[in-house]
Amino acid sequence: MKKVISVIIAMTMVGVMAFAQPGGGQSRQGAPDWREKIRAEQVAFITSELNLTEAEAQAFWPVYNAVQKERREAFAAMQKAYFEMMHGADGADAAKLLDAYVKTKKESDAVENASADRYKKVLPVEKVVKLFVAEEKFRHQQIGRLGQGGGPGVPPQGGQGGGRQGWGKRQAPAAAEGQDA
Repeated sequence: MKKVISVIIAMTMVGVMAFAQPGGGQSRQGAPDWREKIRAEQVAFITSELNLTEAEAQAFWPVYNAVQKERREAFAAMQKAYFEMMHGADGADAAKLLDAYVKTKKESDAVENASADRYKKVLPVEKVVKLFVAEEKFRHQQIGRLGQGGGPGVPPQGGQGGGRQGWGKRQAPAAAEGQDA
């Protein structure tokens, strides 16, 4: 369970860091930038993976959007506390800065811990599980795109999809060295 929470936190941090950049989701020309493209892709991906009914979608998306907003806000506070701690750790306020950082980290964890319960109020538990898996699959897909030179929100070169081969599928472990396969 701690691994799941850690992965969700990492995913949230990546998303919030993108939001914390100047521009607020708009390019200088006023067109949606790459963050908005990724968000739209994420919504489409989650919609497809969860196979929500109309009633489920109407109940789910407002809750999901609220959780995402809380994740971004918690991460922004944690990031601010981190930078203050990083630049002021040598001063007399080091303990105060550390306490502030730890507090924001706990608040971020609390958002993550509460999210599953909030989702279970509007979706069957099986779809909540699919949601967490879908978020992770999407994150890996985006990381794969970056690794393949496609950039965020841009399809990778030389193939479909991104991410790790066989992500989400069980694979047999590789044979140990020196043993016949």
